[in-house]
Amino acid sequence: MTAERRRMRVTTALLGVGLGGFIDGIALHQIAQWHNMLSARIPPESMEAMRTNMTADGWFHAVVWLCTMAGVWRLYRAARAGDHFPPPRWFAGMLLVGWGAFNTVEGVIDHHLLELHHVRDLPVHMPTWDWVFLAVAGLGLVAIGTVMARER
Repeated sequence: MTAERRRMRVTTALLGVGLGGFIDGIALHQIAQWHNMLSARIPPESMEAMRTNMTADGWFHAVVWLCTMAGVWRLYRAARAGDHFPPPRWFAGMLLVGWGAFNTVEGVIDHHLLELHHVRDLPVHMPTWDWVFLAVAGLGLVAIGTVMARER
C-alpha cells in the first residue's frame, strides 16, 4: 500500500468517525431520545439533570465535530497535494469502517466499561440493545466497510 493510500485511509476513516458520531448524537440522543451521554449515571429526571446531560451531549458533539474537521482538512490537503482520490466504493467503505470503529470503541467504553449511558436507557435500560449495537453498528459496519474497500 502506498503512503498516499495510507493517508487517504486515515483521512476517510476519520471522516467516518466524525460523521458516525453525529449520526449517533442526532438520531439516538436528540430525535429518538433513547439516551444522553450521562443518562445511566445522571438520569434526566429533573431540569438540572437534563442540563447536565445536554452539556455532556454538547461536548460529545464538539469532539465529533473536531474529528470531522480534521478529516475535511486532511482531504483538502490531499487535494492540494494532487493525491489520487480513491474510487467511490472504496471511499464509502472506509467511511463505514470509521463509523463502525467509532461505534465499537464508544460502545465498549461508554456502554460497558464506564456505563455512562446505554443504547436504550430511557424509559428503562435494555441491555440487549448494547450487544446488538456492538455487533451490528460496530463490528458489522467495520466488516461491510472492509469488504467494500478491498482493492481489486
